[in-house]
Amino acid sequence: MDDRATAPAPTVPDRPRRGLITAAAGGAALAALPRFAIGQGAWPNKPVRVIVTNPPGGLTDAYARQYGEALSRKFGQPFIVDNRGGAGGTIAADALAKSAPDGYTIMVAIQTPMWNGRVLYRSLPYDPDKAFAPISLFPAGALIFAVHAGLPVKTPDEYVAWAAKNPAAIGTYAAGSWPHMIADTWNRTRNLKFDVIHYKGEPPMWVDVASGQVSGGLGSFQAMRAHIERGTIRPIAAVGQRRSPRLPDLPTFVEQGHKDPIFALDGWLPMVAPAGTPEEIQKKLADAVVEARQDPKIQQLHETFGIPNGPVGLAEARQRWKDEAPQWVTLADRLGIKLD
Repeated sequence: MDDRATAPAPTVPDRPRRGLITAAAGGAALAALPRFAIGQGAWPNKPVRVIVTNPPGGLTDAYARQYGEALSRKFGQPFIVDNRGGAGGTIAADALAKSAPDGYTIMVAIQTPMWNGRVLYRSLPYDPDKAFAPISLFPAGALIFAVHAGLPVKTPDEYVAWAAKNPAAIGTYAAGSWPHMIADTWNRTRNLKFDVIHYKGEPPMWVDVASGQVSGGLGSFQAMRAHIERGTIRPIAAVGQRRSPRLPDLPTFVEQGHKDPIFALDGWLPMVAPAGTPEEIQKKLADAVVEARQDPKIQQLHETFGIPNGPVGLAEARQRWKDEAPQWVTLADRLGIKLD
């Protein structure tokens, strides 16, 4: 809403009607231009803010920073990361939803605030069906479930059997996230009583798994790597359809007989813009993200996290968003998780 006072229209002398028609036509032409093109020049001509749903240290933040650097080099403007963790990503998502749809604010996020959140929360400060425009989807890769190394377990079945006889807690990198739903799945299908402890990102979660404060957690290989090398945590399974290239001898949950859909899905970390962001900007961003996959620094990022595939372009992101979001929503709804 424009808060400026409305001044009385000035008195102007009569002009030929042709001049009025020309002026009106010019005004109509200006109105038809995309909002970002009027008085701003070609996009981007100033820094772009990249909101992230998680604190520094995990895969979501790494994607935002490394791809942001590549986009900065391509477009000649800084892409500045703004970490806004907490509340299952809804704090960050709300900030994006309230931003101008001009291409100068985007977000790299976990799925929760845009997909699962509509059933995880009784109310949200934004409409997840209308607030966001998917730009690209970054692959989450084969996330790893690991336990405290002092536990006498080496497989998911052994872990579940141990948890049936001992107080047990699972850490998650956000409320409503993948590990949260895994814990709830075991509680529901195996009649267990896992406590679920939510953290603001992966690093503090793995510190507590390594110390035995919580018994297990799920996350990216790189975030847990130092703890694996110290021998303080033990990987026992990978989610998704493929093994992690960084732990090729570690079987997936599916290979180990866990057939519930939550163990078989391949996850994504979406890059989104506010709904209404001009199509031209969405296309430029998506094309640049796909192109950046060939950058040596980006290739190293994917190798470090053990993720062989890269982000998808605009058309595929929109199609996968349409096809796969309902699956995650259904899983969250079936489990009956409520976070407020």
